[in-house]
Amino acid sequence: MATQLEYANRGTLTPEMEHICKEEGISEDLLLERVRQGQIVILKGRFNDKRIVGIGKGLRTKVNASIGTSTDVCDLEHEKRKAKIAEENGADTLMELSAAGDLDEIRREILKVVSLPVGNVPLYQAFCETIQKYKDPTKLDPEMLFELIEKQCEDGIAFMAIHCGINLFTIERMKKQGYRYGGLCSKGGTLMIQWMMKNQKENPLYEHFDRVCNILKKYDTVLSLGNGIRAGAIHDSLDRAQMAELILNCELCEIARDLGCQAMVEGPGHVPLDEIEANIILQKKMSNYAPYYMLGPLPTDIGAGWDHVTAAIGAAQSSMYGADLICYITPSEHLALPDEKDVEIGVKVARLAAHVGDVVKLKGKADAPDKQISKDRRDFKWNEQFKNMLFPDDAKKILESRKSLSHKGCSMCGELCALKNAEVTLNQYLRGDKIND
Repeated sequence: MATQLEYANRGTLTPEMEHICKEEGISEDLLLERVRQGQIVILKGRFNDKRIVGIGKGLRTKVNASIGTSTDVCDLEHEKRKAKIAEENGADTLMELSAAGDLDEIRREILKVVSLPVGNVPLYQAFCETIQKYKDPTKLDPEMLFELIEKQCEDGIAFMAIHCGINLFTIERMKKQGYRYGGLCSKGGTLMIQWMMKNQKENPLYEHFDRVCNILKKYDTVLSLGNGIRAGAIHDSLDRAQMAELILNCELCEIARDLGCQAMVEGPGHVPLDEIEANIILQKKMSNYAPYYMLGPLPTDIGAGWDHVTAAIGAAQSSMYGADLICYITPSEHLALPDEKDVEIGVKVARLAAHVGDVVKLKGKADAPDKQISKDRRDFKWNEQFKNMLFPDDAKKILESRKSLSHKGCSMCGELCALKNAEVTLNQYLRGDKIND
């Protein structure tokens, strides 16, 4: 089976590409060229073609929702409900990040209950099983890791966050830097660094990168180059350790493309507002505009309990400057495993933030519903307004629960509604009537 990238290199427009052209309003020639250049990747589950998602240059910014068990909270049915809620509320992709329980069963059950392309982090299961067996993550067998990656691809995983950009060079940069305000915040990345330092060996995912690509290529699973040394604090943003990994991931992205494997780059964690644009410019220029999967970014470190808002601020900026996939953040970030309500809120806020950025990034296309809803709001066409709202059901509930005494406006202004009074004045003017003082 050829990958979407290999088809594009042959000049073959696949049914998946045709679907994205129609959905995104992009020409077939342009899409084909951007897939060929590695600037757009196409995700779909191996056994599920209900949802085909394009991520990359010139396309709408997509939103990822993450779910998964932890060693403190492990409930498969809960995770299945969260997965369904993420899809129902408009997530484009889902990451299954379980780190406790029967991980094969959890992954397969999640794949059954959603039509979204599902991603994961294979290092989680590899280290979980190593710890269960040996009580020591540094006893990880690299061969088992590669076998596990293939098994997960066979199950139908659409994209994988694989930490290939951590190597002896990037670890040396971190050592010489000598400090980090936020330490290390990547579970898989930290355990891989621990494995490398204990065994005094190179990261097998980097050392045998061609093997990684060949496995994923076999199933057309998209490689998401994980950022295990991402910043966990705004004061670590753009530090040498993080930049060393970003440079390496951009190089690996190019190698993956040459091998026929679709790939995107991950980043960056916590980033102050004035560095978001710079981070994206660096990634885009060093990777020939490969899709950028943004984790966050969170532009402040003090928003716990409201970090879905913190992240939305960063996500809107990221979308505007060219980020392609936004990973949602929930209200429980930094505090607890998300529950079902957290997932709903996280997806909705991330979708809104992504659209805010797209209004600028895809001006003339993404902002079309904004223009139409403005006209319908002006003309009190409530049913037409709902058609262009991101969350019409939420809006209807608020409107109906606090109805205005007026038959037209809402209860915010009542009889003093500016639109209502402007309508009267404007109609008089257009008819040539004398406008009363």
